[in-house]
Amino acid sequence: MSKPAGDSDRSRPATLGDDVLDDARNGDPVALARALVATPSVNPTLSPGGGGERQVAELAYRWLTSWGFKSDVIEVEAGRANVVARLDGEGPTLLLNGHLDTVGVDAMTISPWGAEISGGRLWGRGACDMKGGVAALLAAAERLAHRGPRPDLVVALTCDEEHASLGMAALVRSGVRADMAVVCEPTNLSVMPAHKGFVWVEASFRGRAAHGSRPEHGIDAIRHAALYVAELEALHAELAAGATHPLLGHGTFHAGTIAGGVAESVYPEGCRLLLERRTLPGESADDVLTEFSVHLDRLRAREERLDATLEITLDRPGTEVGADHPLTTGLRGAARSHGLSGAVHGMTAWVDAAFLNEAGIPALCFGPGDIAQAHSADEWCDLDQIGTCADVLETFARGLV
Repeated sequence: MSKPAGDSDRSRPATLGDDVLDDARNGDPVALARALVATPSVNPTLSPGGGGERQVAELAYRWLTSWGFKSDVIEVEAGRANVVARLDGEGPTLLLNGHLDTVGVDAMTISPWGAEISGGRLWGRGACDMKGGVAALLAAAERLAHRGPRPDLVVALTCDEEHASLGMAALVRSGVRADMAVVCEPTNLSVMPAHKGFVWVEASFRGRAAHGSRPEHGIDAIRHAALYVAELEALHAELAAGATHPLLGHGTFHAGTIAGGVAESVYPEGCRLLLERRTLPGESADDVLTEFSVHLDRLRAREERLDATLEITLDRPGTEVGADHPLTTGLRGAARSHGLSGAVHGMTAWVDAAFLNEAGIPALCFGPGDIAQAHSADEWCDLDQIGTCADVLETFARGLV
């Protein structure tokens, strides 16, 4: 555990003026969002040379501390930091979460750190995913700290969501406790109490290298991989006809990458196929491995020289909070009180809320921005949505007391 050294201003966003930074310190949601976007936090695992989250973590730490939160910057790995801040209140404990990292900027068509405002939108890397949401929860936290009733609050800003969720995993391991949590991922201000999970499976095919003119000696590993992809076509129909979730639909899968061989004139002795299966809440990694194994066995029955194995390389569960849970109903009511429909939808992407749900902390997603803008070349977030999200979170939190 560590804190920023002294009162240095090294986390100050260089592209913004003092007026914006003053407004951010006073809890203005748009100014907070601009300051966050203007502070680079590219995930270095995804983009070599990325600076990580430490600088933006220190910025958030200073805000939260000045508002009266007991705050810590917690280094998960070198340059990779969480911020965890607590403030006492009454009644239940509400955890507000967002991630600090962004994807890279190489393909962007706008200034990634300019934090420019135009057409009612904030432009820049992370504006949608998810510094707009982080700004909204910080603005709500500032109001709750200074005015009126509030529940016990935990603000948890985590690193590495875009890759391996090191920050959220560390937060859960630390034993953090709360009665409920809102993860402010971009949902267009819909309440999203359910999300899909995923399972990554590596299919390895082993052939026999031989000169291209000697087919009697070679075994084509790429051919076997291609036959397996064709065999898996039947799985699409099976999933479409199988279990369906009211918010998420049915499970899906696709082939992510395929690689093998060394030259045109050589029978390939190896081929690796990477598959992703998107899962519904309740489906397990073992279920997925069984599905893929059944189809591999069918191919093996027709191809006696097939030599292949399947291995799970990463899995994350789908999770959900019930439609009648107080978290879901309360947030919907708070949204309607601010002129929103209170619509409920499913989050098709996997999110860190899964870690919280698995740890026994009911968690759902609600935040500004359209997921279609996440990671885009001209990423942006609607300014009105950032402000409205802060309003809804404040109303919901006060309603818990």
